[in-house]
Amino acid sequence: MTEYRAPLDDMRFVLNELVGLDAVAQLPGFEEVSPDLVDAILDQAGKLGAEVLAPLNRSGDIEGCVLENGVVRTPKGFPEAYAQFIEGGWNGIPFDPDYGGQGLPWLVTTAIYEIWHAANMAFALCPTLTQAAVELLSVHGSDGLKAVFMEKLVSGVWSGTMDLTEPQAGSDLSKIRTRAVREGERYLITGQKIFITHGEHDFTENIVHMVLARTPGGADGIKGPDGIKGLSLFVVPKFLVKDDGSLGPRNDLRCVSLEHKMGINASPTCAMSFGEGGIDGGGAEAYLVGEENRGIEYMFTMMNNARLAIGLQGVGVAERAYQHARDYAAERKQGRSLREDTADGGNESVAIDRHPDVRRMLLFMRAQTEATRALAYYVAAALDAAKRHEDEAVRQEKQALVDLLVPVVKAWSTDTGIEVANTGIQVLGGAGYIEESGAPQFLRDVRIAAIYEGTNGIQAMDLIGRKVAREDGVTAQALIADMRGLDNELAGGAGEDLGTIRESLTEGIDALAEATDWIVATDPENPEAVAAGAVPYLRLMGVVAGGWLMAKAALAADRLLAAGGDDGGDQEFLSGKMVSARFYADHVLVQAPALSRTVTRGWNAVGRFRETG
Repeated sequence: MTEYRAPLDDMRFVLNELVGLDAVAQLPGFEEVSPDLVDAILDQAGKLGAEVLAPLNRSGDIEGCVLENGVVRTPKGFPEAYAQFIEGGWNGIPFDPDYGGQGLPWLVTTAIYEIWHAANMAFALCPTLTQAAVELLSVHGSDGLKAVFMEKLVSGVWSGTMDLTEPQAGSDLSKIRTRAVREGERYLITGQKIFITHGEHDFTENIVHMVLARTPGGADGIKGPDGIKGLSLFVVPKFLVKDDGSLGPRNDLRCVSLEHKMGINASPTCAMSFGEGGIDGGGAEAYLVGEENRGIEYMFTMMNNARLAIGLQGVGVAERAYQHARDYAAERKQGRSLREDTADGGNESVAIDRHPDVRRMLLFMRAQTEATRALAYYVAAALDAAKRHEDEAVRQEKQALVDLLVPVVKAWSTDTGIEVANTGIQVLGGAGYIEESGAPQFLRDVRIAAIYEGTNGIQAMDLIGRKVAREDGVTAQALIADMRGLDNELAGGAGEDLGTIRESLTEGIDALAEATDWIVATDPENPEAVAAGAVPYLRLMGVVAGGWLMAKAALAADRLLAAGGDDGGDQEFLSGKMVSARFYADHVLVQAPALSRTVTRGWNAVGRFRETG
């Protein structure tokens, strides 16, 4: 398998030229965040990803995880890699220094986590869930819970999980049956959870589960609400924690089986049972987060964090698949060049990256990966402003933007990751269909990303419902206005590339605006018609937002190329960025008008489907 190399040039370009690392560094608490510091951190992260995590990706996929007597054994080398990971302080990058964190921006964390997911997605799932658990407790945990759990979770000495769904529930959390009965200051939980990522493993000494459960009796003995309103959120540790912070007895929970999956085989996906051992005769000991019956509200903090991370999985695996296909295509010789007037002509076979269709596929992979990276980092920068900006109005504006784009990052980036990985197999041809080539693993691994943490269809419904229709398109239209603000800069640029990019971007923005207006106008009277266009609308927003950021990239590259010399940066990289942006405008952004028509017209056949069988 091709060695992985973190795309540091593009990562730095996006951070510094597109999404405003300098502005993030001016937020309160980030004054020490300089480009030199970020460069050094990314260099070290790249080395860990390339030298420690990436070499385990293939072997971990082959070996998989094993459940023996309730204990999960992960593949060879994984526990040692995790020990090196937490020893380097990587688990606590964005968190409060009071709990041992590094206190760095989410923007920097996002870039670092792309490296982990690209190098070894199965490994990265463990710290990803821990990160989400820390964020949840940071926002909603009591001082008591923080005192017990935060420092160990931030360091990564303990890991976290998210325990939502059950066999009968699927994505419908209103059907959760796991029960939590209050007993003094604690609760006792009984029930089963499925699809729990790293619910049991051999990385850490303790595993801290964030569990949704129903409190049917209520704290006052009155029956709690039905549906999702009756759910509460609990911290349930694998080992109970003594008053001095040391580990006590094993809690009444266990992994009863591992799922046999098509990918991420080195990540244990567990079915968990709570309360079957009968601790104190009642269940697994648990501690309430916040108030009863507000579990869904609290869990959304964790889920939104996780959804951004899942979107990064799409970006990371796409990058890895692209590098793999690019390097293969540069070495594999087959067929003669169509340009017989060049040195490639004649009867000699040439590397397949000389063939136009292979170039097209490679550019398809590269340009879309770069666009999804830019959007993920853009949202991360907005998240930092939403948390830290001194002006409350700006914080609210940025939070609304984050809320709007989280489902887009999650769904569009993972759909794109699947497309890119699938194209990588095509580049390799027959070899790509062989497991030993390494290409199939990227597709098998990233395929889950469109399903978990809310399927991409659910993300699309969230986007059109909560984020567009319910607020009359205010935030979406504000984003569209920002996109239109780039037109003057593009108009002032010279050269065919910028002109073509401007034309495609204008058409794309118009298409997004038309679809957004239609959703706002149609949803009150015909929400089913709007729902039928939810997925194409999300793709439309991703394609146009990505095109906007790629247009900004083209402007920045054009400016730096014109500057030349040391200030101009790497000329080859910048020229390549112009090529990516032009390709995106010609091959991807041009899809926007058709997607808009699908949004506004697509309901007709969908609405008649059941009538015709």
